[in-house]
Amino acid sequence: MSVANISLSKWHKVAGIGLVCGLALAGCDRSDKEDTTEQAELTEQETVDAENSVAPAISCDDPMVQDRLKSALKNTLNQQAQSLAANYANDAEISLANGVVSEKTNGVVIDVQNAAILQQANENGMTTCQASVSMTIPSEDLYQASQVQAANNQPSLQSRLAQDNIRINNNMLVDDAFTYIVGTQGGQVRTRIAGQPALITVVADVMAGSVFKTAMDEQRAQRAAERRATQNNDTAQTAPIRQPRTVTPVEPIRPTEPTPPPTINKPAESQNSSTANTQADAAEPSKPATPKAVPKDETIDMVIIEDNSATY
Repeated sequence: MSVANISLSKWHKVAGIGLVCGLALAGCDRSDKEDTTEQAELTEQETVDAENSVAPAISCDDPMVQDRLKSALKNTLNQQAQSLAANYANDAEISLANGVVSEKTNGVVIDVQNAAILQQANENGMTTCQASVSMTIPSEDLYQASQVQAANNQPSLQSRLAQDNIRINNNMLVDDAFTYIVGTQGGQVRTRIAGQPALITVVADVMAGSVFKTAMDEQRAQRAAERRATQNNDTAQTAPIRQPRTVTPVEPIRPTEPTPPPTINKPAESQNSSTANTQADAAEPSKPATPKAVPKDETIDMVIIEDNSATY
């Protein structure tokens, strides 16, 4: 065998060994890829199964759902009322007491009735529900809010409610088509309000208007009291101080003395003395009676003069 043939034979052997190793490596690599692909498919399938194995849909009228919905309504109402009341106060350049808005919104009674499924649960297990939601407002708040709306030339509450398909029964505002979404997240029941319900907006505006009206009335009363106090101070400073004057005591009037009883002439003791006296009087001519002198003392109120010749 020639040297060339020997060299070619060795090359074929080397090439054959390389080819076998190459095929073996390719087979090993393909096996690894197939294992990796199968593992990926299994993982993907497990993920899909995990997504499909969501918690069962929560009922719209579940008591826990009702409680969560009421809490969400109360929080949203308070936030909107806070914002609207702050806008009113800023426009009027007045300040509001802390916590007054929350106190007002806490007085609103919220109720949920006739809950039903509006749309079945989606792939995330979220169910769309619809219910009749009512909010009962104190009559005083409704009255004060209506005064604010009238003063600002705003539409009346009745017209706004009619526009938003909200009915009113005394002081209860009702939205019969209130929409909300329920589901679970992290094993917890979740309730979310859908969109921006007009019921919350209207009630929040009523509560903010009532708070604003109360603050304005208190400010007017305080200013009036300050004006009265200022006027009283000015009057006290400008008014002359009156000096006491000495009063001379008046001499008391003496009581009037009682009039003495009149003198009554006694009858004559005998007929003879009476006849004698009559004859003597007839013999003498009658003389006019001398008037009594009237005293000149001006301090005497009345003078009584006894006239013996008078007949009583």
